[in-house]
Amino acid sequence: MPQLAGKEVGPIGFGLMGLTRPNNGLSDDDAIAVMRAALDAGANFWNGGEFYGPESANSLVLLEKYFAKYPEDADRVVLSIKGGMDKPNTYKPDSSRTNVRRSVLDCKEQLQGRKIIDLFEVGRHDRVTPWTETVGAFAELIQEGAMKHISLSEVSAASVHAAAEAGKAVGSPIAACEEELSLFSTEILTDGVAAACAEYDIPIVAYSPMSRGLLTGKVRGQDDLNWAMKRFPRFSEENLPQNLKFVDEIAAFAAKKGCTTPQLAINWSRCQSLRPGMPKTIIPIPGGTSVEKVKENLVVVDLTVEDLDALDAIRAKYEVKGGRYPGGLPGKS
Repeated sequence: MPQLAGKEVGPIGFGLMGLTRPNNGLSDDDAIAVMRAALDAGANFWNGGEFYGPESANSLVLLEKYFAKYPEDADRVVLSIKGGMDKPNTYKPDSSRTNVRRSVLDCKEQLQGRKIIDLFEVGRHDRVTPWTETVGAFAELIQEGAMKHISLSEVSAASVHAAAEAGKAVGSPIAACEEELSLFSTEILTDGVAAACAEYDIPIVAYSPMSRGLLTGKVRGQDDLNWAMKRFPRFSEENLPQNLKFVDEIAAFAAKKGCTTPQLAINWSRCQSLRPGMPKTIIPIPGGTSVEKVKENLVVVDLTVEDLDALDAIRAKYEVKGGRYPGGLPGKS
């Protein structure tokens, strides 16, 4: 079993974002049932956010309700939370000591003592505050018992090095690094981020392993997109048809492996740890808003190096159309 923050976790985690997305059609009871199904299926690493949904109904609010209903699960779950945006939240990163403390303590208060946050990360670093200040603020909070470990999110290789050295200096090593990794988004494998994480033995938490739904196999045209998907360039009327050609070959490969397209995509991210120079632990965190979907996403499919080579050959045939994010959103720091 892989480990995160000193605890054993399942090989595939669970992303909470979709459970508090506005207008998702879920009641609290629905969302809690999905969370319990994920835990029962072995996904005891959960990833949420202070800015996943409005302040009155974000991940922390939902988690408090979950642990109020199932207090015995608090010790079973390894919980990672991202915050560090400004308040009121306009998605502007603020990695200062003052705001890091504000963010962590606000999240702690929202949990109402039901659960201590195992890992906390700034969703994006503000590129202004020195990593020594940001990491130092987290170290203070760890000493105060407000959280347990420091994580990173959407960072460059240079930031991995800077944060890791800052963590060493204060006795609080970086426990994880959350990065986008999918068959459509492979940048961290070649831009030094994964290599830097391997150097410091930092596990990678791989978000969007299905490329925001593009690799679910259910998207065939604009009518299949929800409002969130429509914001991203890869789903545009111009780009989607070209990207679906790649998806179709991946789906054919999955059928030969006896798994679904999402299962192949998720496990492709996980199995990048087989490659030389990669971190030994890569944990994908697919989401899911139904019990059935979560159970499908958590099936482990063991891929070989030969499988990875074959999928690389398929990837090389196609140019991914559209960037990871729409313009105007904070990029890597």
